[in-house]
Amino acid sequence: MANLLNTASGNPVADNQNSLTAGARGPVLLQDYQLLEKLAFQNRERIPERTVHANGSGAYGELEITEDISKFTKASVLQKGEKTKLFLRFSTVAGEVGAADAERDVRGFAIKFYTKEGNWDLVGNNTPTFFIKDGIKFPDFIHTQKRDPRTHLRSNNAAWDFWTLNPETLHQVTILMSDRGIPASYRHMHGFGSHTYSLINAKGERFWVKFHFKTRQGIKNLTNEEAANIIAKDRESHQRDLYNSIDKGDFPKWDFKIQIMTEEQANNCKFNPFDLTKIWPHADYPLIPVGVMTLNKNPENYFNEVEQAAFSPSNIVPGISYSPDRMLQARIFSYPDAQRYRIGVHYQQLDVNKPIVDVNNYYVGGSMNNGSYKQEPHAYYEPNSFGGPAESKTYLEPNLAIGSEAARFNHRDDIADYYTDARSLYNILPADEKNRLYSNIAESMDGVEDFIIKRALDHFEKIDMTYATGVKAALEKCKCCCSK
Repeated sequence: MANLLNTASGNPVADNQNSLTAGARGPVLLQDYQLLEKLAFQNRERIPERTVHANGSGAYGELEITEDISKFTKASVLQKGEKTKLFLRFSTVAGEVGAADAERDVRGFAIKFYTKEGNWDLVGNNTPTFFIKDGIKFPDFIHTQKRDPRTHLRSNNAAWDFWTLNPETLHQVTILMSDRGIPASYRHMHGFGSHTYSLINAKGERFWVKFHFKTRQGIKNLTNEEAANIIAKDRESHQRDLYNSIDKGDFPKWDFKIQIMTEEQANNCKFNPFDLTKIWPHADYPLIPVGVMTLNKNPENYFNEVEQAAFSPSNIVPGISYSPDRMLQARIFSYPDAQRYRIGVHYQQLDVNKPIVDVNNYYVGGSMNNGSYKQEPHAYYEPNSFGGPAESKTYLEPNLAIGSEAARFNHRDDIADYYTDARSLYNILPADEKNRLYSNIAESMDGVEDFIIKRALDHFEKIDMTYATGVKAALEKCKCCCSK
């Protein structure tokens, strides 16, 4: 006999095909609790989609540490020989749920490590930098990537207006408009922690760190034309590729590496090492091998395990910590706040978000509290006299030097070089990729007002005169094609 169908409360269902009615052709009775429950659950099947990174894919895997970096960190998850289960969610940034996977966009690269010391979330992208450096501008930036509230259409004009008024975006814009802007799949791209974090060793010494994940599958990208052909046939191309590769045992792998900067080096650095729009040159801060990450298991239920997966840079473990990165500091608040709104205050108790360690706290109320976290029956407060969970000073981090004055310092006054990193990237692009960069930018400027285009060309000239010349020629070519 097949498994018995039940209601949510475990009651057996005798008839799941027909509503309870007053006669063969009569109205439905209110007492048909099975019908009411099914409709009520359907009405609540969706939760608010993520404001950004709404469209994504996920998989489980493992991080294996193969090298000794204990001189930099005491974190158990990063000790040689350690193997840690993880969940990784890939995504696009701007598109809504159901958006095409092969669109030109930055890709999210968010990892939840289920460590012996609690969850560690590394919430990054497939790019080492970002468009902005201060979290106060993040809502403004995202508004330019979403739909215009009047037309309900994406606005090239808004995007380029913002980018050209905020020249710190130029390096990331160049990455986005290059071949790297459309990865062929999630497996064929690098991942980055992007932000500057800190590592703390057993001696209490702090090191600044950048996290890198280098794909072993090789980098593969799509042109606009190739992406358009794929989207016309398959809007879920990245999801399909990831799922099928894992399903057939072709497990994707990434080499895990770090860059390290000492506090002294940071104090003498010619650029702000905590600026998310900047890279750390590999010649000065070489990549250090750490381990390998493998994805080896597909989710069983997309909604439960991918849609409700909740990541936040506020989830750290002893031996890993933060930096003065303004964007990182803003995300420490913004991410968990978004999840509490989107999923519920106790979203950490969902299986995909739940740590593998015992959790002891005094969070006793709120919806979705399933009681899986240990709480003392005699005390819901701290301190108490009944042996409830208590703090431990052994986990205090070393002191972090901060500025002596509180003010709204202009983040653009701090070594305002917006062009060097973009120039370095532009100079290493092969000639054919430069040509695609020009045409990609020209296509993305469809509908952009002339004064904004001129502002962009002025910025491109400061990166490299041939950059501006190439874009200008591509714009002229687009105009000719449109006029035919």
